[in-house]
Amino acid sequence: MRRRRKFRHREEPDHHDRWLVSYADFITLLFAFFVVMYAISSVNEGKYKVLGHSLVNAFGSHSSSPGQFATHDLSSTMIPLPILREPEPEADEQAKKKDAQQKEMRRMATDIMQALAPLVQNGKVSVTQSAQGITVEINASVLFSPAQAQLAESSSLTLRAIAEVVKGHTHEIRVEGHTDDLPINTLSYPSNWELSTARASSVIRLFIDNGVDTSRLTALGYGENRPVALNNTPEGRARNRRVTIMIMSLEPEQMIELPIDFISAEPG
Repeated sequence: MRRRRKFRHREEPDHHDRWLVSYADFITLLFAFFVVMYAISSVNEGKYKVLGHSLVNAFGSHSSSPGQFATHDLSSTMIPLPILREPEPEADEQAKKKDAQQKEMRRMATDIMQALAPLVQNGKVSVTQSAQGITVEINASVLFSPAQAQLAESSSLTLRAIAEVVKGHTHEIRVEGHTDDLPINTLSYPSNWELSTARASSVIRLFIDNGVDTSRLTALGYGENRPVALNNTPEGRARNRRVTIMIMSLEPEQMIELPIDFISAEPG
């Protein structure tokens, strides 16, 4: 009998280069990672497009054999990244302008405080600053005789000091006259309305004489209608007799236009 030949399965040789596949994938992912980090550090519209193209090339490559890569279009599956836009030049300029205006108002308030320091310490003058501007409140006893609107001679130094600070600026200035609730009825001032308005006008006249532009000035008389203290004591009435000088901020107020149908809207 013939002896059967034994056939051995031929063993396939080991591929020692298989590690190149994993290594190539690792290098690709590492490259994509650094591209993303670079793009995030400073993103604009041009870099965003470069990033998208790089990611398509990176993640669209799969190894088919050592040293060979097949490219597939995966742009449809990419998640868009947010575009971080650089600050608009106009917004940056507006922020700088607003900051400069605020610094200017602080310097002006400090100058007025220093010029009127003795009266501030005695409680006859107060200086405050808010978003609307600077408010200088002067007790009427510093400026006027009782029931009079003519400025006393000693008051000129106080008001000239304020005029010297504000005349070099362009801020609107509103001068308000206030009284207590005691009625007045004289030939010159039939009521506290006339007295408070006349006192505000006297302050404005002195400002004009000391170089403040007339177009910046407004006189208002409120009489006894805006008290800052109760009128049931002499001290409270003395506080309410005052002149308020408001140096308005240059920042424009926001205006809201009402819709047409607002006119026909029924109240309640």
